[in-house]
Amino acid sequence: MSNSTCLCLVIVTIFGLASAGAAELKITQDIIPPGKCGRPWHRPMRPTFITIHSTDNTSRSADALHNALAMKKGLRARHNRTGFLTWHFTVDDHSIYQSLPTNETGEHADYEGPGNRSSIGIEMCVNRGNNLGITIDRTAQLTARLMRQYDIPLNHVVPHMYWRRVRYSDRRDVGFKRCPRILLDRGRLGPRRRRVFAFRRSTYRNSY
Repeated sequence: MSNSTCLCLVIVTIFGLASAGAAELKITQDIIPPGKCGRPWHRPMRPTFITIHSTDNTSRSADALHNALAMKKGLRARHNRTGFLTWHFTVDDHSIYQSLPTNETGEHADYEGPGNRSSIGIEMCVNRGNNLGITIDRTAQLTARLMRQYDIPLNHVVPHMYWRRVRYSDRRDVGFKRCPRILLDRGRLGPRRRRVFAFRRSTYRNSY
């Protein structure tokens, strides 16, 4: 089984461990204004995937709030169409910020590929002082809510590493990014598989 497939299963397993309070999650909407920075024009999307990331930024201040503020100010990027990085949700151990409407394309997965065009991007914070276990749990609850809202199946919850990246600027194939490291590098792949399949049979329909 590939790492990408394993990670999808691990995320779903965590759903089974998370409380049934997904509907109670507080999400702060701090949407990038239309026409600004990463939203230079409207790019509609019907989400059919959810892509899970981790920020790789361990600075103590790199929490969900400050990631959202950075996107509003403009997170510069190279080789993509807009010149900025954008994603939909940022999660830490105490907050969730939404920066893009879920029916609008972000710049978080694969330049102008199907990952950007079809998936909601969720970034997990890894800043110092942030509780990673709680962050993963909250990400799982948010993902469960989005799965239900958009009828997204389990096998369409994928890691960033699932998407092959071909740069928009020069069409160079740069392969796959090892992300989210928070799961890939911490031995969270594989050991929960039996619980995943039990969850797939029974928990998903009963946990809302």
